[in-house]
Amino acid sequence: MLDSAIQEQVQGLFAGLEATYVLDITSPPQHERREEMLEMLGDVAAASDKITCRLQPGDFLGFSLLKNGETTGITFRGIPNGHEFSSLLLAILNSDGKGKNLPDESVCNRVKALKGNIRLTTYVSLTCTNCPDVVQSLNLMALLNKNITHEMVDGAIYREDAEALKIQAVPSVFANGKLLHAGRAGFGELLEKLEASCGTDPMEATHTVKNYDLIVVGGGPSGCSAAIYSARKGLKVALLAERIGGQVKETVGIENLISVPRTTGERLAVDLKTHLQDYAMDLLEHRRVERLEVAGKDKRVSTPGGETFVAPALIIATGASWRRLNVPGEAEYIGRGVTFCPHCDGPFYKGKHVAVIGGGNSGIEAAIDLSGICSKVTLFEFLDELKADKVLQEKARRQANIELFTSSQTLEVIGNGANVTAIRVKNRKTGEERLVELDGVFVQIGLTANSAVFKDIVNVNRIGEIEIDTHCRTNRPGIYASGDVTTVPYKQIIISMGEGAKAALSAFEDRMRGNL
Repeated sequence: MLDSAIQEQVQGLFAGLEATYVLDITSPPQHERREEMLEMLGDVAAASDKITCRLQPGDFLGFSLLKNGETTGITFRGIPNGHEFSSLLLAILNSDGKGKNLPDESVCNRVKALKGNIRLTTYVSLTCTNCPDVVQSLNLMALLNKNITHEMVDGAIYREDAEALKIQAVPSVFANGKLLHAGRAGFGELLEKLEASCGTDPMEATHTVKNYDLIVVGGGPSGCSAAIYSARKGLKVALLAERIGGQVKETVGIENLISVPRTTGERLAVDLKTHLQDYAMDLLEHRRVERLEVAGKDKRVSTPGGETFVAPALIIATGASWRRLNVPGEAEYIGRGVTFCPHCDGPFYKGKHVAVIGGGNSGIEAAIDLSGICSKVTLFEFLDELKADKVLQEKARRQANIELFTSSQTLEVIGNGANVTAIRVKNRKTGEERLVELDGVFVQIGLTANSAVFKDIVNVNRIGEIEIDTHCRTNRPGIYASGDVTTVPYKQIIISMGEGAKAALSAFEDRMRGNL
């Protein structure tokens, strides 16, 4: 099943395994995909003499990972191929204490401090690019805390289970049978949700203060650029980020990064992290900044894990996130009919009627993609005309099952308690309101600056972007900002990288002049 090139790569990954591992397989004898699973896992086991397979009859198609004969707490219900193949490989490497995704000590201590027995289940689609991050994060938590188990479930194979739970978005994470999270998330966000729902042992909590010359907040192209430029100046640098790559990781194809004809968001994120690791800096992932305080020249940045980072210079490069409608019913039905990713969640709406909110490029592209899956796609744009490129508009108009409405304001998302059943829309020209019955809503209305934590410290404009001068300086001495979180025009990867470099050079210049 694995071609020779992939088999060779897997052999290289597993060359240094120290423990022994068993892929403990269960399968109904007559399952139609039994042989496919056995072949794939057999190829994985053949890549190392430290890995073996064991087959036994069972009620479900899947397997558990055992280390030195003991359970790791990790189970795959289904066949982890497609995007989830990397989750299987990392589960084995992480069990062996290897892998570049391993959290640092402070984050590990937070996981170990989680209270009680926690049974985690994640429903995925093998075509979803967001699912592996969640699966790999929760697998790591199971390895770090013996009271946590995690099971990945392929929603396509176990469709009845997914329908019974009314899952309409992937990944969907359940903790002890209750929905914990739906959609994209990083390790830090998932950990915070588990801390909130399960509680933590205060005896394990970490309370530390660390001092630096400069702190960068944000792990996207701008934050990585700022950290690299600052480290090259010989400064003691901390980069705090929820994840390296940021919003870039959700970009499927990138063809305008000059000198790189073609790459993907996932590949660029890996390259950014590799570049960061070439320099002496504290690379601190899975951190969300919850508070910024200014005391004299010191900038004090605090995270939910009890850590405080102090420096005279701070670069804010927190980027932007998908903008929400902020109407009644939206938050309630996220993951149950309200979604933000047509690529990941579109298959759940096969043969159904959905709405796309937003007439820019992303909205029109989503409508075109969904038209090949759904019975009908209705797009609503707030403005009086569509904002998308003309070529995309023309392509959408050629699709018989797409209808386009402008001057339309979404007022409410309506559901039956389990899933979305309709939305209420207002015609902005006539004032007429109508109820549109449908099965799902894909929100595609652009991005909003991630500036909430900082808006009381530095000036922001009407839409929340941090105001900067031509040198990326904010109104507060020693605080700089760069990239999509700022007022800089054109939210592009290459521009964000340049702005990050500019912010770092401005901070260094102020340091040399004694202004910090």
